[in-house]
Amino acid sequence: MSKPRLEGKVAIVTGAGSQLDEGVGNGRAAAVLMAREGARVLLVDRKREAAEATLAMIRAEGGEAAAFEADVTQDADCRAMVEAAVSRWGRLDILDNNVGIGGPGTVVSVDEEAWDRVMRVNVKGMMLASKHAVPAMAASGGGAIVNISSIAAMRPHGLTPYATSKGAVIALTQAMAGDHARDGIRVNCVAPGPVYTPMVYAAGMSDEQRERRRNSSLLKIEGSGWDIGYAVLFLASDEARYITGVVLPVDGGVLLSTPNRR
Repeated sequence: MSKPRLEGKVAIVTGAGSQLDEGVGNGRAAAVLMAREGARVLLVDRKREAAEATLAMIRAEGGEAAAFEADVTQDADCRAMVEAAVSRWGRLDILDNNVGIGGPGTVVSVDEEAWDRVMRVNVKGMMLASKHAVPAMAASGGGAIVNISSIAAMRPHGLTPYATSKGAVIALTQAMAGDHARDGIRVNCVAPGPVYTPMVYAAGMSDEQRERRRNSSLLKIEGSGWDIGYAVLFLASDEARYITGVVLPVDGGVLLSTPNRR
């Protein structure tokens, strides 16, 4: 029997909770899958109760994890979460930068405060988390960072602030891959398509809209947080040891099947 894919590794997953306790978003799915594969996981979320709900899922399966409340747009919080993981488990091997928010509008309609908030959460948060994780990973002999972008970065469709921030995530990923390869750190990016997660259905979606999203993919199936989680798991594992600086769309072929605009 093969050993767990992440045996002996320590991971931090930001945005590890969910907008709905019973739902499974991208971060929660990645955290659960990493724990199943032997990683010890620090579950970071701005809402502690959301992280604790993920913790309960992992513990129910016999995994090892801990909940940690933090706002990744704050430098002190990012430093503290990395210190917590290293203090608890002695090392850091994996960072899943999963925090993100939506941002509708155009450059004409969006107000400056809303624009700044999207950039602060979606880009600055990943920079700050990585800023403190990279030295800890280097001290542990290397590691893997996975940033969550979106296919909206490659095919914008009316969410200009969001699409721009996710494009910045791709550029950040590639820059970090070059900067930190010498430390044995791989940096990759997952670009989800229109997956059905708590972030989506908490905002409200009709059955008709959901069916239209499902049919937008070449495969005519609906993606979920688990699909994103499995992609993160692969890129974080040693199976991806020769992969860095890539953007992996997980979209059922939506990029190949839909026009630029709705």
